Amino acid sequence: MNELTVLMTFAMGLTAALALGFLAKRLHVSPIVGYLVAGVGVGPFTGGYVADQHVADQFAEIGVILLLFGVGLKFHLRELLAVWRIALPGALFQSAISTFALAGLLHLLGWDWTSGIVLGISISVASTVVMALVLAERRDLHAPIGHIAIGWTVVEDLLTVTALLLLPMFVGDGAVGSSGLGAAMGLAGLKIATLVIMVMVLGKWVIPWALEHIAGARSRELFTLSVLVVALGIAIGAAKLFGVSMALGAFLAGLAVGRSEFAARAANDALPMRDAFAVLFFVSVGMLCDPLSVVRQPLLTGLVLAVVLIGKPLAAILVVRLLGKPMSSAVGVGAALSQVGEFSFILGAAARRLGALSDDGWNALVGASIISIALNPAIYRLARCWSGSAPKLDGTPAPEPADPRRCIVVGYGPVGRTVRRILLGYDAVVTVIELNLATVRRLRAEGVHVVYGDVLRAGTLEEAGITRAGSLILSVEVEDAVELIRQARAANPALRILARCSHLREVPALLRAGATAVAAAEAEVAMALAEVLDTNVESESELVDRRETMRHRLYEEGPARLASD
Repeated sequence: MNELTVLMTFAMGLTAALALGFLAKRLHVSPIVGYLVAGVGVGPFTGGYVADQHVADQFAEIGVILLLFGVGLKFHLRELLAVWRIALPGALFQSAISTFALAGLLHLLGWDWTSGIVLGISISVASTVVMALVLAERRDLHAPIGHIAIGWTVVEDLLTVTALLLLPMFVGDGAVGSSGLGAAMGLAGLKIATLVIMVMVLGKWVIPWALEHIAGARSRELFTLSVLVVALGIAIGAAKLFGVSMALGAFLAGLAVGRSEFAARAANDALPMRDAFAVLFFVSVGMLCDPLSVVRQPLLTGLVLAVVLIGKPLAAILVVRLLGKPMSSAVGVGAALSQVGEFSFILGAAARRLGALSDDGWNALVGASIISIALNPAIYRLARCWSGSAPKLDGTPAPEPADPRRCIVVGYGPVGRTVRRILLGYDAVVTVIELNLATVRRLRAEGVHVVYGDVLRAGTLEEAGITRAGSLILSVEVEDAVELIRQARAANPALRILARCSHLREVPALLRAGATAVAAAEAEVAMALAEVLDTNVESESELVDRRETMRHRLYEEGPARLASD
Protein backbone atom coordinates (compact mmCIF):
# COMPACT_ATOMS: atom_id res chain seq x y z
CA MET A 1 0.00 0.00 0.00
CA ASN A 2 1.37 3.43 -0.93
CA GLU A 3 0.37 6.99 -0.15
CA LEU A 4 -1.39 7.39 -3.50
CA THR A 5 -3.65 4.42 -2.77
CA VAL A 6 -4.66 5.92 0.57
CA LEU A 7 -5.32 9.35 -0.92
CA MET A 8 -7.22 7.93 -3.90
CA THR A 9 -9.44 5.84 -1.64
CA PHE A 10 -10.12 8.81 0.61
CA ALA A 11 -10.74 11.23 -2.27
CA MET A 12 -12.81 8.92 -4.46
CA GLY A 13 -14.88 7.70 -1.52
CA LEU A 14 -15.76 11.24 -0.49
CA THR A 15 -16.34 12.35 -4.11
CA ALA A 16 -18.73 9.50 -4.83
CA ALA A 17 -20.49 10.08 -1.51
CA LEU A 18 -20.85 13.79 -2.27
CA ALA A 19 -22.32 13.21 -5.72
CA LEU A 20 -24.75 10.46 -4.76
CA GLY A 21 -25.58 12.01 -1.37
CA PHE A 22 -26.53 15.23 -3.16
CA LEU A 23 -28.61 13.26 -5.67
CA ALA A 24 -30.36 11.39 -2.85
CA LYS A 25 -31.15 14.69 -1.13
CA ARG A 26 -32.63 16.09 -4.34
CA LEU A 27 -34.78 12.96 -4.61
CA HIS A 28 -36.01 13.62 -1.03
CA VAL A 29 -34.44 10.50 0.48
CA SER A 30 -31.80 10.29 3.20
CA PRO A 31 -28.24 11.13 2.05
CA ILE A 32 -27.18 7.93 3.85
CA VAL A 33 -28.72 6.03 0.94
CA GLY A 34 -26.43 7.94 -1.41
CA TYR A 35 -23.40 7.16 0.73
CA LEU A 36 -24.21 3.45 0.75
CA VAL A 37 -24.79 3.38 -3.01
CA ALA A 38 -21.52 5.28 -3.47
CA GLY A 39 -19.76 2.49 -1.58
CA VAL A 40 -21.33 -0.08 -3.85
CA GLY A 41 -20.13 1.94 -6.84
CA VAL A 42 -16.49 2.06 -5.74
CA GLY A 43 -16.52 -1.47 -4.34
CA PRO A 44 -14.99 -4.59 -5.86
CA PHE A 45 -18.31 -6.01 -7.11
CA THR A 46 -19.02 -3.29 -9.69
CA GLY A 47 -17.08 -1.96 -12.65
CA GLY A 48 -14.99 1.19 -12.73
CA TYR A 49 -12.68 2.46 -10.01
CA VAL A 50 -12.19 0.07 -7.10
CA ALA A 51 -11.21 1.62 -3.77
CA ASP A 52 -8.91 -0.17 -1.35
CA GLN A 53 -11.13 -1.98 1.16
CA HIS A 54 -8.46 -2.13 3.87
CA VAL A 55 -7.89 1.63 3.73
CA ALA A 56 -11.62 2.29 3.69
CA ASP A 57 -12.08 0.06 6.74
CA GLN A 58 -9.44 2.04 8.65
CA PHE A 59 -11.17 5.32 7.87
CA ALA A 60 -14.48 3.70 8.79
CA GLU A 61 -13.09 2.66 12.18
CA ILE A 62 -12.37 6.31 12.94
CA GLY A 63 -15.90 7.11 11.81
CA VAL A 64 -17.37 4.56 14.21
CA ILE A 65 -15.31 5.96 17.10
CA LEU A 66 -16.39 9.54 16.43
CA LEU A 67 -19.98 8.48 15.82
CA LEU A 68 -20.26 6.70 19.16
CA PHE A 69 -18.33 9.47 20.89
CA GLY A 70 -21.02 11.84 19.62
CA VAL A 71 -23.77 9.52 20.87
CA GLY A 72 -22.17 9.51 24.31
CA LEU A 73 -21.89 13.31 24.31
CA LYS A 74 -25.62 13.68 23.60
CA PHE A 75 -26.74 10.91 25.93
CA HIS A 76 -28.54 12.29 28.97
CA LEU A 77 -30.12 10.03 31.55
CA ARG A 78 -32.83 12.57 32.31
CA GLU A 79 -34.13 12.35 28.73
CA LEU A 80 -34.38 8.58 28.96
CA LEU A 81 -35.94 8.67 32.44
CA ALA A 82 -38.72 10.92 31.14
CA VAL A 83 -40.00 8.16 28.82
CA TRP A 84 -38.39 5.07 30.38
CA ARG A 85 -41.72 3.40 31.20
CA ILE A 86 -42.40 3.13 27.47
CA ALA A 87 -38.94 3.24 25.87
CA LEU A 88 -37.30 0.56 28.01
CA PRO A 89 -39.93 -2.23 27.86
CA GLY A 90 -40.87 -1.17 24.32
CA ALA A 91 -37.33 -1.44 22.96
CA LEU A 92 -36.72 -4.74 24.75
CA PHE A 93 -40.00 -6.26 23.51
CA GLN A 94 -39.69 -5.00 19.95
CA SER A 95 -36.02 -6.07 19.69
CA ALA A 96 -36.83 -9.55 21.01
CA ILE A 97 -39.81 -10.02 18.68
CA SER A 98 -37.87 -8.76 15.64
CA THR A 99 -34.83 -10.87 16.44
CA PHE A 100 -36.62 -14.16 16.97
CA ALA A 101 -39.11 -13.57 14.15
CA LEU A 102 -36.28 -13.20 11.64
CA ALA A 103 -34.25 -16.01 13.22
CA GLY A 104 -37.27 -18.32 12.96
CA LEU A 105 -37.91 -17.43 9.33
CA LEU A 106 -34.24 -17.92 8.45
CA HIS A 107 -34.19 -21.26 10.27
CA LEU A 108 -36.85 -22.43 7.82
CA LEU A 109 -34.39 -21.55 5.05
CA GLY A 110 -31.71 -23.73 6.64
CA TRP A 111 -29.85 -21.10 8.68
CA ASP A 112 -28.49 -22.03 12.08
CA TRP A 113 -30.00 -20.24 15.07
CA THR A 114 -26.83 -18.34 15.98
CA SER A 115 -26.51 -16.62 12.59
CA GLY A 116 -30.24 -15.93 12.49
CA ILE A 117 -30.23 -14.35 15.94
CA VAL A 118 -27.18 -12.22 15.12
CA LEU A 119 -28.82 -10.90 11.93
CA GLY A 120 -32.07 -10.43 13.84
CA ILE A 121 -30.36 -8.31 16.50
CA SER A 122 -28.69 -6.28 13.76
CA ILE A 123 -31.94 -5.35 12.02
CA SER A 124 -33.78 -4.67 15.28
CA VAL A 125 -31.90 -1.38 15.73
CA ALA A 126 -33.14 1.79 14.03
CA SER A 127 -30.93 4.66 12.88
CA THR A 128 -31.14 7.60 15.28
CA VAL A 129 -29.79 9.89 12.53
CA VAL A 130 -32.46 8.92 10.00
CA MET A 131 -35.19 9.01 12.65
CA ALA A 132 -34.25 12.50 13.85
CA LEU A 133 -34.31 13.83 10.28
CA VAL A 134 -37.71 12.31 9.54
CA LEU A 135 -39.24 13.48 12.83
CA ALA A 136 -37.87 16.99 12.37
CA GLU A 137 -39.25 17.17 8.84
CA ARG A 138 -42.75 16.41 10.14
CA ARG A 139 -42.32 18.67 13.19
CA ASP A 140 -42.62 15.70 15.56
CA LEU A 141 -39.08 15.71 16.99
CA HIS A 142 -40.07 17.66 20.11
CA ALA A 143 -43.57 16.19 20.34
CA PRO A 144 -44.48 13.16 22.52
CA ILE A 145 -43.91 10.84 19.54
CA GLY A 146 -40.39 12.22 19.09
CA HIS A 147 -39.54 11.88 22.79
CA ILE A 148 -40.66 8.25 22.85
CA ALA A 149 -38.97 7.33 19.55
CA ILE A 150 -35.61 8.91 20.42
CA GLY A 151 -35.66 7.39 23.92
CA TRP A 152 -36.47 4.06 22.26
CA THR A 153 -33.41 4.26 20.00
CA VAL A 154 -31.19 5.18 22.96
CA VAL A 155 -32.21 1.90 24.62
CA GLU A 156 -31.60 0.07 21.34
CA ASP A 157 -28.16 1.65 21.04
CA LEU A 158 -27.27 0.49 24.55
CA LEU A 159 -28.52 -3.01 23.72
CA THR A 160 -26.31 -3.00 20.63
CA VAL A 161 -23.28 -1.87 22.61
CA THR A 162 -23.95 -4.77 24.98
CA ALA A 163 -24.28 -7.16 22.04
CA LEU A 164 -20.97 -5.92 20.63
CA LEU A 165 -19.33 -6.74 23.94
CA LEU A 166 -20.88 -10.19 24.33
CA LEU A 167 -20.64 -11.35 20.71
CA PRO A 168 -16.97 -12.45 20.82
CA MET A 169 -17.77 -14.63 23.87
CA PHE A 170 -20.31 -16.70 21.95
CA VAL A 171 -18.93 -16.89 18.41
CA GLY A 172 -15.54 -16.92 16.70
CA ASP A 173 -12.20 -18.28 17.84
CA GLY A 174 -12.48 -16.63 21.26
CA ALA A 175 -15.84 -18.21 22.10
CA VAL A 176 -16.03 -19.98 25.44
CA GLY A 177 -17.89 -23.17 26.27
CA SER A 178 -20.91 -23.39 28.54
CA SER A 179 -18.72 -24.45 31.46
CA GLY A 180 -16.55 -21.38 31.24
CA LEU A 181 -19.26 -18.95 30.16
CA GLY A 182 -20.05 -17.75 33.67
CA ALA A 183 -16.41 -17.07 34.48
CA ALA A 184 -15.86 -15.33 31.15
CA MET A 185 -18.90 -13.08 31.62
CA GLY A 186 -17.85 -12.36 35.19
CA LEU A 187 -14.37 -11.36 34.06
CA ALA A 188 -15.85 -9.25 31.28
CA GLY A 189 -18.18 -7.58 33.76
CA LEU A 190 -15.25 -6.82 36.05
CA LYS A 191 -13.29 -5.33 33.17
CA ILE A 192 -16.23 -3.18 32.10
CA ALA A 193 -16.85 -2.01 35.67
CA THR A 194 -13.17 -1.07 36.03
CA LEU A 195 -13.22 0.69 32.67
CA VAL A 196 -16.38 2.63 33.54
CA ILE A 197 -14.92 3.72 36.90
CA MET A 198 -11.69 4.83 35.26
CA VAL A 199 -13.50 6.76 32.53
CA MET A 200 -15.79 8.42 35.08
CA VAL A 201 -12.78 9.45 37.17
CA LEU A 202 -11.14 10.85 34.05
CA GLY A 203 -14.38 12.61 33.14
CA LYS A 204 -14.83 14.05 36.61
CA TRP A 205 -11.36 15.46 37.19
CA VAL A 206 -8.66 14.78 34.59
CA ILE A 207 -10.46 15.56 31.30
CA PRO A 208 -12.11 18.82 32.51
CA TRP A 209 -8.79 19.95 33.98
CA ALA A 210 -6.97 19.27 30.72
CA LEU A 211 -9.67 20.82 28.54
CA GLU A 212 -9.82 23.91 30.75
CA HIS A 213 -6.10 24.55 30.31
CA ILE A 214 -6.29 23.90 26.57
CA ALA A 215 -9.34 26.16 26.25
CA GLY A 216 -7.38 28.85 28.06
CA ALA A 217 -4.98 28.97 25.12
CA ARG A 218 -7.87 30.39 23.03
CA SER A 219 -6.94 28.21 20.04
CA ARG A 220 -9.72 26.49 18.11
CA GLU A 221 -7.27 24.03 16.57
CA LEU A 222 -5.84 22.93 19.91
CA PHE A 223 -9.27 22.38 21.44
CA THR A 224 -10.46 20.39 18.43
CA LEU A 225 -7.28 18.32 18.58
CA SER A 226 -7.81 17.68 22.30
CA VAL A 227 -11.35 16.40 21.66
CA LEU A 228 -10.02 14.03 19.00
CA VAL A 229 -7.27 12.80 21.33
CA VAL A 230 -9.78 12.11 24.11
CA ALA A 231 -12.10 10.16 21.81
CA LEU A 232 -9.41 8.10 20.10
CA GLY A 233 -7.25 7.70 23.22
CA ILE A 234 -9.98 6.27 25.44
CA ALA A 235 -11.35 4.12 22.60
CA ILE A 236 -7.96 2.56 21.83
CA GLY A 237 -7.05 2.30 25.51
CA ALA A 238 -10.30 0.47 26.23
CA ALA A 239 -9.56 -2.03 23.47
CA LYS A 240 -5.91 -2.61 24.38
CA LEU A 241 -6.14 -2.61 28.18
CA PHE A 242 -9.60 -4.06 28.80
CA GLY A 243 -10.28 -6.10 25.69
CA VAL A 244 -13.58 -4.37 24.88
CA SER A 245 -14.53 -2.86 21.55
CA MET A 246 -13.26 0.57 20.60
CA ALA A 247 -16.90 1.48 19.95
CA LEU A 248 -17.74 0.97 23.63
CA GLY A 249 -14.66 2.93 24.69
CA ALA A 250 -15.65 5.82 22.43
CA PHE A 251 -19.20 5.81 23.82
CA LEU A 252 -17.88 5.96 27.39
CA ALA A 253 -15.47 8.75 26.41
CA GLY A 254 -18.38 10.77 25.05
CA LEU A 255 -20.37 10.03 28.19
CA ALA A 256 -17.50 11.31 30.36
CA VAL A 257 -16.97 14.52 28.41
CA GLY A 258 -20.74 15.01 28.15
CA ARG A 259 -21.00 15.37 31.92
CA SER A 260 -18.61 18.34 31.90
CA GLU A 261 -19.20 21.97 31.01
CA PHE A 262 -17.25 21.38 27.79
CA ALA A 263 -19.88 19.03 26.34
CA ALA A 264 -21.50 21.47 23.92
CA ARG A 265 -18.24 22.88 22.60
CA ALA A 266 -16.72 19.40 22.27
CA ALA A 267 -19.75 18.23 20.30
CA ASN A 268 -19.62 21.24 17.98
CA ASP A 269 -15.86 20.93 17.44
CA ALA A 270 -16.06 17.20 16.76
CA LEU A 271 -19.02 17.52 14.37
CA PRO A 272 -17.10 18.22 11.12
CA MET A 273 -14.65 15.36 11.76
CA ARG A 274 -17.44 13.01 12.78
CA ASP A 275 -19.52 13.77 9.70
CA ALA A 276 -16.63 13.29 7.27
CA PHE A 277 -15.44 9.99 8.72
CA ALA A 278 -19.01 8.76 9.33
CA VAL A 279 -19.64 9.23 5.61
CA LEU A 280 -16.63 7.02 4.90
CA PHE A 281 -18.08 4.46 7.30
CA PHE A 282 -21.25 4.21 5.19
CA VAL A 283 -19.14 4.10 2.02
CA SER A 284 -17.07 1.22 3.41
CA VAL A 285 -20.29 -0.62 4.30
CA GLY A 286 -21.53 -0.24 0.75
CA MET A 287 -18.20 -1.54 -0.60
CA LEU A 288 -18.87 -4.84 1.13
CA CYS A 289 -22.24 -5.26 -0.58
CA ASP A 290 -22.48 -7.46 -3.67
CA PRO A 291 -25.59 -6.30 -5.58
CA LEU A 292 -25.73 -9.58 -7.51
CA SER A 293 -25.96 -11.48 -4.23
CA VAL A 294 -29.17 -9.59 -3.43
CA VAL A 295 -30.50 -10.61 -6.84
CA ARG A 296 -29.39 -14.20 -6.35
CA GLN A 297 -31.01 -14.35 -2.90
CA PRO A 298 -34.23 -12.34 -3.34
CA LEU A 299 -36.10 -14.42 -0.74
CA LEU A 300 -33.47 -13.73 1.93
CA THR A 301 -33.48 -9.99 1.26
CA GLY A 302 -37.27 -10.01 1.11
CA LEU A 303 -37.58 -11.71 4.52
CA VAL A 304 -35.16 -9.27 6.14
CA LEU A 305 -36.99 -6.33 4.58
CA ALA A 306 -40.38 -7.71 5.63
CA VAL A 307 -39.31 -7.90 9.28
CA VAL A 308 -37.90 -4.36 9.10
CA LEU A 309 -40.91 -2.79 7.37
CA ILE A 310 -43.71 -4.87 8.90
CA GLY A 311 -42.51 -6.88 11.91
CA LYS A 312 -40.73 -4.09 13.77
CA PRO A 313 -43.53 -1.50 13.37
CA LEU A 314 -46.26 -3.97 14.37
CA ALA A 315 -44.32 -5.03 17.48
CA ALA A 316 -43.74 -1.39 18.43
CA ILE A 317 -47.40 -0.45 17.86
CA LEU A 318 -48.54 -3.37 19.99
CA VAL A 319 -46.33 -2.57 22.97
CA VAL A 320 -47.03 1.19 22.86
CA ARG A 321 -50.77 0.53 22.86
CA LEU A 322 -50.42 -1.99 25.70
CA LEU A 323 -48.59 0.67 27.70
CA GLY A 324 -51.56 3.02 27.40
CA LYS A 325 -50.58 5.43 24.64
CA PRO A 326 -53.09 6.43 21.92
CA MET A 327 -53.08 4.77 18.51
CA SER A 328 -51.75 7.93 16.83
CA SER A 329 -48.61 7.83 18.99
CA ALA A 330 -48.24 4.07 18.56
CA VAL A 331 -48.48 4.25 14.77
CA GLY A 332 -46.04 7.17 14.62
CA VAL A 333 -43.43 5.41 16.77
CA GLY A 334 -43.82 2.20 14.79
CA ALA A 335 -43.39 3.96 11.46
CA ALA A 336 -40.32 5.83 12.69
CA LEU A 337 -38.69 2.50 13.60
CA SER A 338 -39.24 0.94 10.16
CA GLN A 339 -35.59 1.25 9.09
CA VAL A 340 -32.13 0.10 10.10
CA GLY A 341 -29.00 2.17 10.34
CA GLU A 342 -25.49 2.76 11.57
CA PHE A 343 -25.48 0.49 14.63
CA SER A 344 -26.85 -2.35 12.51
CA PHE A 345 -23.79 -2.10 10.29
CA ILE A 346 -21.41 -1.93 13.24
CA LEU A 347 -22.85 -5.11 14.76
CA GLY A 348 -23.19 -6.84 11.40
CA ALA A 349 -19.58 -6.07 10.46
CA ALA A 350 -18.35 -7.41 13.81
CA ALA A 351 -20.38 -10.60 13.35
CA ARG A 352 -19.06 -10.99 9.82
CA ARG A 353 -15.45 -10.75 11.03
CA LEU A 354 -16.17 -13.42 13.64
CA GLY A 355 -17.77 -15.72 11.07
CA ALA A 356 -21.25 -15.47 12.61
CA LEU A 357 -22.77 -13.80 9.56
CA SER A 358 -22.37 -15.04 6.00
CA ASP A 359 -21.73 -12.88 2.96
CA ASP A 360 -25.32 -13.42 1.83
CA GLY A 361 -26.58 -12.33 5.22
CA TRP A 362 -24.42 -9.22 5.14
CA ASN A 363 -25.59 -8.32 1.63
CA ALA A 364 -29.21 -8.81 2.69
CA LEU A 365 -28.61 -6.51 5.67
CA VAL A 366 -27.08 -3.76 3.53
CA GLY A 367 -29.70 -4.14 0.80
CA ALA A 368 -32.57 -4.00 3.31
CA SER A 369 -31.02 -0.97 4.98
CA ILE A 370 -30.74 0.98 1.71
CA ILE A 371 -34.35 0.23 0.78
CA SER A 372 -35.79 0.86 4.27
CA ILE A 373 -33.92 4.16 4.72
CA ALA A 374 -35.13 5.32 1.32
CA LEU A 375 -38.76 4.41 2.09
CA ASN A 376 -38.87 5.58 5.71
CA PRO A 377 -39.86 9.24 5.13
CA ALA A 378 -42.79 8.19 2.92
CA ILE A 379 -43.85 5.44 5.35
CA TYR A 380 -43.81 7.87 8.27
CA ARG A 381 -45.75 10.50 6.34
CA LEU A 382 -48.43 7.98 5.29
CA ALA A 383 -48.65 6.52 8.80
CA ARG A 384 -49.17 9.94 10.39
CA CYS A 385 -51.83 10.83 7.80
CA TRP A 386 -53.58 7.50 8.36
CA SER A 387 -53.60 7.97 12.11
CA GLY A 388 -55.40 11.27 11.61
CA SER A 389 -53.02 13.41 13.67
CA ALA A 390 -50.40 14.56 11.21
CA PRO A 391 -49.64 18.27 11.11
CA LYS A 392 -51.19 20.05 8.16
CA LEU A 393 -48.25 20.82 5.91
CA ASP A 394 -48.16 22.71 2.63
CA GLY A 395 -44.84 21.83 1.09
CA THR A 396 -41.82 22.35 3.32
CA PRO A 397 -42.69 22.89 6.99
CA ALA A 398 -42.47 26.53 8.02
CA PRO A 399 -39.84 27.29 10.62
CA GLU A 400 -40.89 28.19 14.13
CA PRO A 401 -41.67 31.93 14.19
CA ALA A 402 -38.97 34.15 15.65
CA ASP A 403 -39.53 36.21 18.77
CA PRO A 404 -38.41 39.84 18.22
CA ARG A 405 -37.55 40.07 21.93
CA ARG A 406 -34.99 37.27 21.73
CA CYS A 407 -31.49 38.58 21.10
CA ILE A 408 -28.19 36.73 20.74
CA VAL A 409 -25.09 38.72 21.65
CA VAL A 410 -21.76 37.32 20.42
CA GLY A 411 -18.95 38.26 22.80
CA TYR A 412 -19.06 39.67 26.31
CA GLY A 413 -16.31 42.25 26.33
CA PRO A 414 -16.92 45.91 27.22
CA VAL A 415 -19.18 46.41 24.18
CA GLY A 416 -21.09 43.17 24.74
CA ARG A 417 -21.73 43.99 28.38
CA THR A 418 -23.06 47.42 27.48
CA VAL A 419 -25.23 46.06 24.67
CA ARG A 420 -26.76 43.44 26.96
CA ARG A 421 -27.46 46.01 29.66
CA ILE A 422 -29.23 48.28 27.15
CA LEU A 423 -31.23 45.36 25.71
CA LEU A 424 -32.40 44.30 29.17
CA GLY A 425 -33.67 47.85 29.61
CA TYR A 426 -35.92 47.19 26.61
CA ASP A 427 -37.18 43.97 28.28
CA ALA A 428 -35.33 41.77 25.78
CA VAL A 429 -34.43 38.11 26.36
CA VAL A 430 -30.67 37.92 25.83
CA THR A 431 -28.45 34.89 25.18
CA VAL A 432 -24.68 35.43 25.22
CA ILE A 433 -22.16 33.39 23.20
CA GLU A 434 -18.71 33.57 24.78
CA LEU A 435 -15.43 31.68 24.37
CA ASN A 436 -13.77 32.80 27.60
CA LEU A 437 -14.43 30.03 30.10
CA ALA A 438 -13.95 32.21 33.20
CA THR A 439 -16.50 34.70 31.86
CA VAL A 440 -18.94 31.90 31.05
CA ARG A 441 -18.69 30.50 34.57
CA ARG A 442 -19.23 33.94 36.10
CA LEU A 443 -22.25 34.63 33.92
CA ARG A 444 -23.80 31.25 34.72
CA ALA A 445 -23.30 31.92 38.43
CA GLU A 446 -25.18 35.20 37.91
CA GLY A 447 -28.05 33.40 36.19
CA VAL A 448 -27.27 34.69 32.69
CA HIS A 449 -28.19 32.43 29.77
CA VAL A 450 -24.81 31.89 28.13
CA VAL A 451 -23.50 29.39 25.57
CA TYR A 452 -19.85 28.37 25.82
CA GLY A 453 -18.34 27.79 22.41
CA ASP A 454 -16.88 29.17 19.22
CA VAL A 455 -19.58 30.93 17.23
CA LEU A 456 -17.89 29.83 13.98
CA ARG A 457 -18.35 26.16 14.84
CA ALA A 458 -21.42 24.39 13.50
CA GLY A 459 -24.03 23.95 16.20
CA THR A 460 -23.13 26.89 18.46
CA LEU A 461 -25.68 29.25 16.90
CA GLU A 462 -28.24 26.46 16.93
CA GLU A 463 -27.66 25.84 20.63
CA ALA A 464 -28.13 29.57 21.27
CA GLY A 465 -31.56 29.40 19.58
CA ILE A 466 -30.81 31.13 16.29
CA THR A 467 -34.03 29.90 14.64
CA ARG A 468 -36.18 31.52 17.33
CA ALA A 469 -34.21 34.74 17.77
CA GLY A 470 -35.20 38.13 16.46
CA SER A 471 -31.71 39.67 16.46
CA LEU A 472 -28.08 38.61 16.28
CA ILE A 473 -25.54 41.18 17.49
CA LEU A 474 -21.83 40.72 16.82
CA SER A 475 -20.38 42.85 19.60
CA VAL A 476 -16.84 41.68 18.78
CA GLU A 477 -14.98 41.48 15.49
CA VAL A 478 -15.37 37.89 14.34
CA GLU A 479 -12.58 36.44 12.23
CA ASP A 480 -14.89 35.20 9.45
CA ALA A 481 -17.91 37.41 10.02
CA VAL A 482 -19.09 37.15 6.40
CA GLU A 483 -19.50 33.37 6.58
CA LEU A 484 -21.06 33.60 10.03
CA ILE A 485 -23.65 36.08 8.76
CA ARG A 486 -24.45 33.81 5.81
CA GLN A 487 -25.00 30.83 8.13
CA ALA A 488 -27.18 32.86 10.48
CA ARG A 489 -29.24 34.27 7.60
CA ALA A 490 -29.74 30.77 6.16
CA ALA A 491 -30.89 29.44 9.54
CA ASN A 492 -33.30 32.34 10.13
CA PRO A 493 -34.15 34.49 7.07
CA ALA A 494 -36.12 36.96 9.20
CA LEU A 495 -33.23 37.62 11.57
CA ARG A 496 -31.95 41.15 12.18
CA ILE A 497 -28.14 40.99 12.13
CA LEU A 498 -26.06 43.85 13.51
CA ALA A 499 -22.31 43.51 12.96
CA ARG A 500 -19.23 45.33 14.17
CA CYS A 501 -16.03 45.90 12.21
CA SER A 502 -12.98 48.15 12.34
CA HIS A 503 -12.81 49.70 8.88
CA LEU A 504 -15.28 51.13 6.42
CA ARG A 505 -13.86 48.96 3.63
CA GLU A 506 -15.29 45.88 5.40
CA VAL A 507 -18.86 47.19 5.40
CA PRO A 508 -19.98 46.26 1.82
CA ALA A 509 -19.01 42.59 2.18
CA LEU A 510 -20.87 42.30 5.49
CA LEU A 511 -23.99 43.90 4.01
CA ARG A 512 -23.85 41.64 0.93
CA ALA A 513 -23.60 38.61 3.24
CA GLY A 514 -26.88 39.60 4.87
CA ALA A 515 -26.12 42.00 7.71
CA THR A 516 -28.98 44.38 8.49
CA ALA A 517 -26.67 47.09 9.78
CA VAL A 518 -22.92 47.47 10.33
CA ALA A 519 -21.07 49.69 12.78
CA ALA A 520 -17.53 50.53 11.65
CA ALA A 521 -15.25 51.73 14.43
CA GLU A 522 -13.43 54.33 12.34
CA ALA A 523 -16.74 55.89 11.27
CA GLU A 524 -18.37 55.91 14.69
CA VAL A 525 -15.27 57.27 16.42
CA ALA A 526 -14.99 59.99 13.78
CA MET A 527 -18.65 60.88 14.32
CA ALA A 528 -18.14 61.13 18.08
CA LEU A 529 -15.05 63.28 17.77
CA ALA A 530 -16.82 65.60 15.36
CA GLU A 531 -19.61 66.26 17.86
CA VAL A 532 -17.74 69.42 18.88
CA LEU A 533 -19.03 71.07 15.70
CA ASP A 534 -22.64 70.36 16.66
CA THR A 535 -22.61 72.84 19.56
CA ASN A 536 -23.70 75.66 17.26
CA VAL A 537 -26.76 73.77 15.95
CA GLU A 538 -29.89 75.41 17.27
CA SER A 539 -32.49 72.58 17.03
CA GLU A 540 -32.31 68.89 17.93
CA SER A 541 -33.90 67.89 14.64
CA GLU A 542 -31.20 69.76 12.71
CA LEU A 543 -28.56 67.97 14.77
CA VAL A 544 -30.10 64.57 13.96
CA ASP A 545 -30.33 65.41 10.26
CA ARG A 546 -26.70 66.47 10.14
CA ARG A 547 -25.58 63.27 11.88
CA GLU A 548 -27.56 61.07 9.51
CA THR A 549 -26.21 62.94 6.48
CA MET A 550 -22.64 62.49 7.68
CA ARG A 551 -23.21 58.82 8.54
CA HIS A 552 -24.67 58.24 5.06
CA ARG A 553 -21.63 59.83 3.44
CA LEU A 554 -19.26 57.74 5.53
CA TYR A 555 -20.97 54.38 5.00
CA GLU A 556 -22.20 54.84 1.44
CA GLU A 557 -19.49 56.95 -0.11
CA GLY A 558 -16.52 56.11 2.14
CA PRO A 559 -15.95 52.47 1.01
CA ALA A 560 -16.29 53.41 -2.66
CA ARG A 561 -13.82 56.26 -2.28
CA LEU A 562 -11.38 54.02 -0.42
CA ALA A 563 -11.65 51.39 -3.16
CA SER A 564 -10.82 53.96 -5.84
CA ASP A 565 -7.82 55.39 -3.95
